[in-house]
Amino acid sequence: MADPRISHIDLDEGTILWRNADIDQERRVAVFDLIEDNSFKPLRAFSAGHEGPYRVHLSVHDGRLKLDISDEAAQLVETQILGLGRFRRHIRDYFAICGSYYQAVRKASAREIETIDMARRGVHNEAAELLLERLEGKIETDFATARRLFTLISVLHIRA
Repeated sequence: MADPRISHIDLDEGTILWRNADIDQERRVAVFDLIEDNSFKPLRAFSAGHEGPYRVHLSVHDGRLKLDISDEAAQLVETQILGLGRFRRHIRDYFAICGSYYQAVRKASAREIETIDMARRGVHNEAAELLLERLEGKIETDFATARRLFTLISVLHIRA
């Protein structure tokens, strides 16, 4: 029976250059939410009979996102590589706004926090739409899954 979803996801620890408690929390929440509810159908693997669920390993090599997609037995069934050049501004903007948000949560008014959070969601949504475009014809997924994947892609790029 087909079950096109991610059952496990991990990030290449060697790719993550810098982190703090807030970034680790973003990562944990994105992973938890992604595993709880997602739609993920790698088209080549699915058409070859690998109907999910999938284990996904994210890493960055030479400025490209690498998605190693395996079956439940951890056997690699497909690899997707995406150029990340078009995501750089979104990643930079997203974490700049996140930094402002984390500071605001500690000392700003509810209205200021809400304004920053709306900006953060806007950047996040734009990046998710871009990711959906880049995955078209390769992996079918929904908007919520793309948003969570973008968070994880961003974590792979954060720098001090």
